[in-house]
Amino acid sequence: MSGFSNFAVSFTIISILSGCLTLYGYGMNTGGPALITWGWPLVGLMTLLVGLAMAEVCSSYPTAGGLYYWSARLAGTNSAAWSWFTGWFNFLGQVAVTAGIDFGAAFFINALLDLQWNFAASAPHTVEIFGAVLLVHGLLNTFNVRLVGLLSQVSVWWHILGVLVIVGALAFGPSKHQSASFVFGHFVNNTGWSSGFYVALLGLLLAQYTFTGYDASAHMTEETKDAAVSGPRGIVMSIVVSLVAGWVLLIGITFAIQNYAGEATSATGVPPAQIFIDALGLTGGKLLLLVVIGAQLFCGMSSVTANSRMIYAFSRDGALPGSRIWHRINKRTRTPTNAVWLAVVGAFLLGLPDLWNGTAYAAVTSIAVIGLYIAYVIPTFLRLRLGDRFERGPWHLGRWSRPIGVVAVAWVVVITVLFMLPTTSPITRGNFNYTVVAVAVVLGFAGIWWLASARKWFTGPKVQGTAAELAAIEAELGSV
Repeated sequence: MSGFSNFAVSFTIISILSGCLTLYGYGMNTGGPALITWGWPLVGLMTLLVGLAMAEVCSSYPTAGGLYYWSARLAGTNSAAWSWFTGWFNFLGQVAVTAGIDFGAAFFINALLDLQWNFAASAPHTVEIFGAVLLVHGLLNTFNVRLVGLLSQVSVWWHILGVLVIVGALAFGPSKHQSASFVFGHFVNNTGWSSGFYVALLGLLLAQYTFTGYDASAHMTEETKDAAVSGPRGIVMSIVVSLVAGWVLLIGITFAIQNYAGEATSATGVPPAQIFIDALGLTGGKLLLLVVIGAQLFCGMSSVTANSRMIYAFSRDGALPGSRIWHRINKRTRTPTNAVWLAVVGAFLLGLPDLWNGTAYAAVTSIAVIGLYIAYVIPTFLRLRLGDRFERGPWHLGRWSRPIGVVAVAWVVVITVLFMLPTTSPITRGNFNYTVVAVAVVLGFAGIWWLASARKWFTGPKVQGTAAELAAIEAELGSV
């Protein structure tokens, strides 16, 4: 794999056409245009610091084991415990981000079906579509791995051209545009909270959720040429390109708003769909919806693939209940298909509360952010703790390593607390942010299992790949 291909994997999973647009309606009510426009570069720059700190560690340990392998190598004492909890947070984040991507796709598909065939945009219908999308992605990853690889390559160009098409259409299609003062300065608070500052902080979720998944470049390093340099560059460049392209996309959409109040409360439940229609007419709006849906389906497919590989690696080390099941390799496809279906079912269960909870999607995306970013920053924290004992790779930050690492850790602490807080007021059963419950359940389960049993037998990631081990795997797979 070339360095560009490594970058392309992370850029595809970040997917600005997924994260930016699925939470755009959330942003319209939680800070409005001002937060949508300025929150993006702020979060993007902080994410870049997290990515830079990750990239430095990646250069030292360019291995597919990624985050929890890094923790094991950097921890020194109690390395197994650090690796265990890093892996569990990564598992939580991976399952949640798969749920977030495919649930977002379900929202947009339901909006298109509503516009085309009056298939009402309702919670039950969205959950049904969500299940169908997960099923398709599970089947693709089970039976046609080569097609998954081909579609992943197509996905990169779909995203790049898709952003250009959408921004171009919204720049030249509408007869009128919003003023710059509206796009860059209009603040909206429809949350029920009185504190504008608190609401502004909540609005950062739109950007922070989108900037996830760039650790894929680290997981792909063993398949990349000049991995100790190409892997770190893939992480950093995927963030930088997404930051620029995503900001252009958000500004373009916000300038094209025709009826803010009507679009924020769109009957389809998807404000960007209504913005497209109001700006370009019904046919033009549907065509842009198809562009977005295609990107989201590509992204969800890649997310299931990445999720299943993480589950396979973690269960290979015995760290998940039923590990013997999840790390089995399909003898026909030579891929961990059982892990694929654990990822699919886990994601579906996280999205089910949408049937009775109106803020379920925000909760799912918050879970994804918290799970992934804690896993992202634990190796950075351990690297800081090592100080000068850390052995740098060929790609490093020099004298900026420590200040960048400190800010990255501090930022993750802030967003971890922030995205567990209530998003609407007054708090009811129908809008309760269950992020804190999901995180507590997973952390509690992992902690109890560690204290009761795992600390006696879990020793950290198992390194495989000797000639004898690979020969044994080949012999097993060849005995079909």
